[in-house]
Parts: sequence; C-alpha cells; structure tokens
Amino acid sequence: MMTPGARISVVALFGLACAGAGAQSPRVECIAGSGDGPLGGPARTVKLIEPFGVAFDRSDNAYICEYKGQRISKLDKSGILSLFAGTGKIAYGGDGGPARDAAFNDPHGLVIGRDQQLYVADTLNHRIRKIDLKTGSVTTVAGTGERGFSGDRGPATKAAFNGVYAIDINRAADKVYAADLENRRIRLVDLKSGIVTTVAGNGDLGVPADGADAAQSPLLDPRAVAVDSRGNVYVLERRGHALRVVDPQGRIRTLIGPAIGDRPARGPKLNGPKHLCVDLNDNVIIADSENNLIRRYSPKDGQTVTIAGTGEKGDLLASDDPLKTQLSRPHGVYVHPSGALYVSDSYNHRILKITGW
Repeated sequence: MMTPGARISVVALFGLACAGAGAQSPRVECIAGSGDGPLGGPARTVKLIEPFGVAFDRSDNAYICEYKGQRISKLDKSGILSLFAGTGKIAYGGDGGPARDAAFNDPHGLVIGRDQQLYVADTLNHRIRKIDLKTGSVTTVAGTGERGFSGDRGPATKAAFNGVYAIDINRAADKVYAADLENRRIRLVDLKSGIVTTVAGNGDLGVPADGADAAQSPLLDPRAVAVDSRGNVYVLERRGHALRVVDPQGRIRTLIGPAIGDRPARGPKLNGPKHLCVDLNDNVIIADSENNLIRRYSPKDGQTVTIAGTGEKGDLLASDDPLKTQLSRPHGVYVHPSGALYVSDSYNHRILKITGW
C-alpha cells in the first residue's frame, strides 16, 4: 500500500511539470481510448486496439503502440489522435519509405531516445525498427526477420532474434536493450558500432544464481528490460514472476521472485508481469499484468508498493484515487520527464495518466 502522504495529482495533459509525490490532490485520468471512433479525432473518442506502450517526443507528442492494431498512433498537443505508422495489417515491409506504409507484426513496445529516433519492438517480425521523427523514414536496426539465435558480436542487422517483446534505450541514446524472449536473452545493440551482444541469458531455461555472470546464466522468459541512469539493467520475467537486475559489472541478482528450493520468496507475489520502466529517481515501475496492478520497487530499500489498481480486473476509473481505479491486464508503463506516469491499460483499450504518485 502507499504511505499516507503519497498522493496522486493531475496536471494539464501536456506542459505543466509535476512537482512530485504529495504535492497536489490525487487524480487519475484517461487521456486516450475508451471510445468507438476512428483515428483522426479527439483522443478520448478513438478506439484503441490493445495499446501496449507509450512514449513522448521532445515536443510532447505521445506515440502509442497498438499491439493488435498493428500500428503506432500519435497524440498531439491539441488532443487529436491520428495514425503515425503502420498499415494495420500483419506483415513486414516499408523500410526506406514513410512510416504510414510500414507493416508490423504484433509490435509490443516503443521507446524514443533523446536523439528523437523512435524504436519499435516489432515482435513477431523478430526485428527492432527505427522511425526518424524528423523525416518519418523507417529502417531496421536489428534482426534479419529469421526466427532464431545468431549474430552476437557482429552486425545487428545480420543477427537473428526470436520474439523481441520489449526494448529500452539508455540516457545517452547510443544503446538499445532488447528482451529477446524466446532466446531467453537480453541483448544489446550498440547504435554507434551497429554490433549486437548478449547482456544476460545463455539460452538455457532456469533461474540465475545471485552474483553469477549474467551472460552465462539461464533465464526463464525475459519479457521486458529497462536501464537506469547508473547502467543497471532490470529484467522482468513473465513466467518467472520475477524482477532481476544486472549490475554494471555484469552480475545478476533476483530482487523480487517466488520461493525456489531453499531460497525464500522475495518481495510481493508478481503474476505474469509484462513491462517495466525506470522513474526519475531510478525506482522501477512494474506493470504486474495478471494482478491488474502497477507497482514501484525502490532499489534503495528493497521495498515494493502498489501505486495503482485494486487487484480486481475491471474498468472503473476513480479520478481521485489510483488505488481505487480498476485495470485490465496493463502492459505498458512510462514515466514522463514531468513525473507523470502513463499506463497502457491494455484490455480496457485506454491510456491512463497518473500524477503526484
């Protein structure tokens, strides 16, 4: 549970900065989705199709990855939600051309670097795609499209992946991390050299030992990855119901996870968590999907608190209390530079904004 002083505040949809937890009155709002209208209208009247991720550019336009919509929509500062990329049909194509002509296959997430390049986890095309926000041109930065594992220590565009389910980018915008789920690996694409390497996972199925070399350790199914300002790489495992971290020295530890053998449970019981991000203070925000909750893990004290959701699947929106707001399999979390938290409430087909948490 949240501490008595922890509150949720709302600011204008765009622009105003959030002063931090406890600064204003609690508030939650839906900023996009929940309607039946087509793209091109006010965001809250548009029908989103399983949104799995959101990110903002430097001008405060929001980009929403719609997993089953096979597209990326754009929410501008006037509140209009329009098509940005994708044909809406499952396919692969469009490299070298405009974003609207690009075809995706169940994209699960996206990130935007400070270089204003948008990267897409094109999951079942087994690729990482890039969209230049200035020109709108699409290219592939990693993956051949062939399902498999190959190419480490070589050019990322010649490497094989097997289900890119999530990606993150470091603060310098020169490294993209990918959750290569079916290969049971976290892989790193160096954007300067174009070389791909493995950060965690040796391909074997298992639970890593604390303090072991991450790249030589087994994993269960790394569903998401996020990197903090200090170079710690957080790994979220769906079937493992676990949060792990790889430190800058390449050693892996379990932070949250169920009891295994003689090892006791650590932290709360996660249930099929699907996504995570790092907030402005390097806390880890977790979309605990099957529990229908959003949680925050603090590396400083090892404590985990619930910051949104009742634990009951539903669509009730309590505008003044995130802990009374129902979620339905949330699959994406994003912390805006203002401090606002955006939740892709996937099975409610909406994007929620929470501030002051």
